[in-house]
Amino acid sequence: MQKREFTRRTFLMGAMALTAGCATTASRGPRAMSPNEKLNVAGIGVGGKGQSDIHECRSENIVALCDVDENMLLKAKDMFPDAKTYRDYRVMLDKHPEIDAVTVSTPDHTHANAAMTAMAMGKHVYVQKPMTHNIYEARKLTEAARKYGVATQMGNQGHSGEGVRRCVEMVRSGVIGNVHEAHCWTDRPGSLERPWWPQGVANKLDKQPIPDHMDWDLWLNAAPHRDYNGGYAPFKWRGWWDFGCGALGDMACHIMDPAMWALELGPPTSVEIVEQDGNTDQTGPLNEVIRYEFPERGDHPALTLYWYDGGKKPPHPDGVPADQKLGGGSNGSYFVGDKGVMTLDTYGENARLLPESNMADYTPPPQTIKRVAEMDPSEISDNAHRMNWINACKGGDKAGSNFDYAGPFTETVLLGTIAVRVPGKLMWDSKAMQFTNSDEANAYVKREYRDGWDIDAI
Repeated sequence: MQKREFTRRTFLMGAMALTAGCATTASRGPRAMSPNEKLNVAGIGVGGKGQSDIHECRSENIVALCDVDENMLLKAKDMFPDAKTYRDYRVMLDKHPEIDAVTVSTPDHTHANAAMTAMAMGKHVYVQKPMTHNIYEARKLTEAARKYGVATQMGNQGHSGEGVRRCVEMVRSGVIGNVHEAHCWTDRPGSLERPWWPQGVANKLDKQPIPDHMDWDLWLNAAPHRDYNGGYAPFKWRGWWDFGCGALGDMACHIMDPAMWALELGPPTSVEIVEQDGNTDQTGPLNEVIRYEFPERGDHPALTLYWYDGGKKPPHPDGVPADQKLGGGSNGSYFVGDKGVMTLDTYGENARLLPESNMADYTPPPQTIKRVAEMDPSEISDNAHRMNWINACKGGDKAGSNFDYAGPFTETVLLGTIAVRVPGKLMWDSKAMQFTNSDEANAYVKREYRDGWDIDAI
């Protein structure tokens, strides 16, 4: 097992060497490949979702694995016994110049630094949703992907599915007319009795001994230092503002995706918290309702989008019987047009018109959007998203949720995490990347980085 043995002097020497290596590698760009070659892939964060992400790249050469938690690393090593193992992704990338691509499946607060380090070395990146922890990082990664010419993909797997493509075709066929309202909801973070993870917590947790298998300093990455507690890692980090983005970060990149794509939503002009319960300086709220306002876009009228979580639900649309199901129940979305209503399940699947009687004689429009072909029907359902990225790494079409799409989308999602912390209608200037009416809100656009982890230094 690769052990971390950095003194301050060796860290600085290694950082200088890594910086020099990044400049050299990036000047060459990614390795040119044929579709029949295999990528050399490494995993950064290989526990939980990271384990499935790297497993779904098994058609390629898995050369290295990295995780700050040795227990997670050993489990992944069982799947890929020939892969080298590391605790620090910077060391891994420095020692393996042959790596072509990496998956980044770490907590939200480490996405940007890991992805930027890899891209600056000419590596393709697959980054779990949300793409970054804050808006500034999303903008930086979007620009870096273009600069370094790498293939990218955010891990909102529904984007590669049949369902969302069918939804986009239906909306653009005009079946529900001009859409002026959208509603998106999730049951995350759950109830007080049955939480997916804790939120509404007012204070930091008490100090606990750091487990031998955990490198806590590396886990903290760019976040401010705090003492270890098992209530943060390995799983319950998502609700803590220093580490995660709450229910929005977990589910909005899935559930809002059909609206973003089908309705061609660019940046909103404003965002506002409508109601919330239990938000604190430490964690996100127990539940929230957020309103986004989008301007006219080409032939599309101005649109209001509502986000609901923690058990909050949208009103039942006018003209739809109360017993007719919206979305997938606990998660989903619906769009209101001047000719009718359409509803969708969590990942954009099962698009259908409401009232249900409108589907009786409905003929779907012709296919106009290219499908992401499943490489092997026996694979698990979301493997098409990974293969969509792998094919892009080998010179194929751009991945569907590449950073030119995922970056601006993530920025919109993360505006909601600011609205919940700053009351009032916040006016957003996307081009300037700032709020025009709130210095308090602008303080959340970019975080303060812990020494040695500033993304601008990569």
